[in-house]
Amino acid sequence: MVRHARMIGRIQGRNRHVVTAFFAVFTTACIAVFALLPLPSLAWGRLGHEVMASMSYEQLTPKAKAEVDRLLALEPNATLGSISTWADEHRNQTTAKWHYVNLPRGDCTYNEERDCPGGDCVVKAIQDQLNVLKSNAPDAKRLMALKYVVHFMADIHQPLHAGHADDRGGNQYQLSAFMRGTNLHAFWDHGMIALVSEDPITWVARLKQNGQGQSAQTPQFKKMQSLNPIDIAQESCRIVARPDFYPPHKLNEEYVKTYTPVMVSAVSRLARTLNGVWP
Repeated sequence: MVRHARMIGRIQGRNRHVVTAFFAVFTTACIAVFALLPLPSLAWGRLGHEVMASMSYEQLTPKAKAEVDRLLALEPNATLGSISTWADEHRNQTTAKWHYVNLPRGDCTYNEERDCPGGDCVVKAIQDQLNVLKSNAPDAKRLMALKYVVHFMADIHQPLHAGHADDRGGNQYQLSAFMRGTNLHAFWDHGMIALVSEDPITWVARLKQNGQGQSAQTPQFKKMQSLNPIDIAQESCRIVARPDFYPPHKLNEEYVKTYTPVMVSAVSRLARTLNGVWP
């Protein structure tokens, strides 16, 4: 009887080792598979999108503002700021690629056949949705196009949304930002905004001050007149190519100050784009 009990104990012990080994292998495999999955690209985060869209609304011409208000009236309490995150909230397998474009390292010249196969990239998405917004389509469809344009015009100004596939748009570039571990893409998407303030009023004041200051006019961020999404994507790619864009693996406030003008440019271009829809 005792011998039988010992045998059962040895079998159970071996089984525990087998089960433990199985779960170790299974967990490792899951982690490996997860690492290969594309990371979500939520440029600027909710706060960044809402702030930039709200500031753009203030720069609309009376005619453009009236048309935007007419479309927004189709949904209760909708504002340009509140619809700015709709494209992230309703992203699916089809639209996920509309938020970014990958350009080759060392070549920021956009090539549609190479960089936007099937028309699935942020450049083509902006072009297509602007065409809908300018058309005689039903207002419900034009409102959806407005949501996409507002969102994608901010996305395309996040430099790593026109970055490189070899590091997954900065997702694989690990760094420390103010005593916290992160990666460069995540810092641009969320960390840069949260670092300064999560209060929209504070960010509006900062961007207004930056837009009026000298930094927004410095040569490396001189405002471009072109509203062509191709030009904007290429500009974002050139920002990624700057020697100081991939910083040492620790970030500081100076980095944030240097690149805040990118958001100012997004605000201005979105307003000018919508003004061009209703000249």
